[in-house]
Amino acid sequence: MKKYVLASAVAAAFAAGLFAAQFGAGGAFVPDSLAGQEPAAQPTTSATPVATVSLPDFSALVEREGGAVVNVRVSEKAKGGGPMAGPGRGAPDPFEDFFRRFQPPQGRQGDGPVRHALGSGFIVSQDGYILTNAHVVSDADEVIVKLIDRREFPAKVVGLDKRTDVAVLKIDASGLPTVEIGESDSVKVGSWVAAIGSPFGLENTVTAGIVSATSRNLPSDAYVPFIQTDVAVNPGNSGGPLFNLKGQVIGINSQIYSRTGGYMGLSFAIPIDVAMKVKNDLLQYGKVQRGRIGVTIQQVSKDLASTFGMDRPRGALVSSVEKGSPAERAGLKVGDVIVAVNGDAVDQSIDLPRMIGEGRPGAKYQLEIWRDGKSQDLPIVLGEMPSETLASAGPAVSQAQLGLVVRPLSDAEKARLQTQSGVVVEDVDGPAAKAGIRRGDVIIALNSEPIDSAAMLKSAIENAKDRVAVLIQRNDARFFVPVPLS
Repeated sequence: MKKYVLASAVAAAFAAGLFAAQFGAGGAFVPDSLAGQEPAAQPTTSATPVATVSLPDFSALVEREGGAVVNVRVSEKAKGGGPMAGPGRGAPDPFEDFFRRFQPPQGRQGDGPVRHALGSGFIVSQDGYILTNAHVVSDADEVIVKLIDRREFPAKVVGLDKRTDVAVLKIDASGLPTVEIGESDSVKVGSWVAAIGSPFGLENTVTAGIVSATSRNLPSDAYVPFIQTDVAVNPGNSGGPLFNLKGQVIGINSQIYSRTGGYMGLSFAIPIDVAMKVKNDLLQYGKVQRGRIGVTIQQVSKDLASTFGMDRPRGALVSSVEKGSPAERAGLKVGDVIVAVNGDAVDQSIDLPRMIGEGRPGAKYQLEIWRDGKSQDLPIVLGEMPSETLASAGPAVSQAQLGLVVRPLSDAEKARLQTQSGVVVEDVDGPAAKAGIRRGDVIIALNSEPIDSAAMLKSAIENAKDRVAVLIQRNDARFFVPVPLS
């Protein structure tokens, strides 16, 4: 190495001398025949000042916020049928070569009995709630969270939402460092951002760039207006935070545009506003609540806009209306073009699912539609989108207390069981299993208090003493089961 440096220095000195001999002071060319002669006097000119721009320094941000970024290690038992695949498993996805959710180092690996994967996450509460991507933990049999101080904790998947690719984890710890949550609506194109995560398993790696675009729609992700950046993110960055210069989290790194599976300059983050709504819904209701109106839509092309007498292509064209849906009750018809929702313009058809989905079931919305060559307003009451959420009482009701993993009953299940409350037991261990509670049982009440969510179950247990009486419905029978809390 030293010899290389010396040789480089000599070569540089020689090159510098040659440059001076041939070009003279200031870089002006001097023929060999005139070399050594005194240069002619040059007219003086006033120098134009050059503006200097200082690049942002992320060191303070990393020092302040880096402790709240975690490594997520996942183990999954092999289910057969080849290597563990990421999103798009099964039939080939035409966009799979381009839009990739970052799989952990070299993808999810192994054909053996246990396969391992890595991702990232960040702590949002001092008592151990963590946000990450749903695709990191969706099939996990075991999740381990590693902090920056090298402590490791087993984590429970409190809930996940595949539509937005957001998951909530919980570890049994307190006094943890947390990130500061920002506002993704205030993000501006061209602003500096930084990502912290574990690309290829390299923990606490920091990369930076700028916001390239906002409200970016990607194939098969109608509910997320992605933040596009040129921050270098790679497999293993999944679930890690995207920070603004204030040190606030404005997004969760989720996807990349790639022909190779690695970084190519286009990265996509879930806006933190979207992620926090998912988190709050999972903790409060045990599922993500989304509005729906019950229509099939398509893009309005230039020719269709001309056919319908519109000034330009815009909106979402209704191609079918579901029978008995909120849309049918409101009077929407096939051929209507929805051009605005609550006064916000629908520019493209892909905007509509997100705008409706952000609403709460039962909310009253105002649609502006284009019908018969003119616009008109149409009031509508939102229905509820069927949930794809897996919610558990995992950490909210620790296994040391009951050992239950539950999910809320769907409306159809409530109608079939003729009950207005209840949660389904998805998994059972510890005291609950010993007491005789089984997977598939429906918990109707605890100590005569109706239970309708994981949060309600947690609250009821926290207010209980040494044991609880759990009202179970199994098939057509209902009975109480006494369960000790320790």
